[in-house]
Amino acid sequence: MAAILTSLRNTVIAGCVLAAILLIMYFVWDGQAGQLFWAFIFRWLHVISGVMWIGLLWYFNFVQIPKMPSIPDDQKPAISKVIAPEALFWFRWGAMSTIVTGLILAHLNGYLGDALTLGAMNDFMVHKHTAIGIGMWLGIIMWFNVWFVIWPNQKIALGLVDAPADAKPAAGRTAMLFSRTNTLLSIPMLFAMVSAQNIY
Repeated sequence: MAAILTSLRNTVIAGCVLAAILLIMYFVWDGQAGQLFWAFIFRWLHVISGVMWIGLLWYFNFVQIPKMPSIPDDQKPAISKVIAPEALFWFRWGAMSTIVTGLILAHLNGYLGDALTLGAMNDFMVHKHTAIGIGMWLGIIMWFNVWFVIWPNQKIALGLVDAPADAKPAAGRTAMLFSRTNTLLSIPMLFAMVSAQNIY
């Protein structure tokens, strides 16, 4: 067991194997690979991606950003040169995967257009489509912030691209403010997503 748990790669493989066993059980119990099955698969991938994305967003905002001022200057490069670039890699690709799988899921379930227009395409309002649409738009705004504001500014702040030294503090502040914006938006976004599945 230690050979599995001391290696992240082996841990993830073991988790995938267990998920594959559950998938086999589904097919043994007369499961079929129809539309509902693929909608489930993309919902599962959407949730996994979202956990990676929002988990890292909350790590940055609840742990890393508040604790950076208390880290001695000689130890800060460990965060800015090693941990932050790796965390930002998984953060931005978690965001991309969450958006892509979410849009595919909405298409498979037949409400993509209704959700993106907040139900305006119908003659009557479907509250579920409005709720999921609000969640989708908040998620899209957050994704945009990650890829087109936070990541470009973090590259400057962390010194991953050539930029004047005096540009780093402003870039860091911009990245932080948009990260905090995403933290703010994540709370109603998750409310809208979960309410669409449970109360409408």
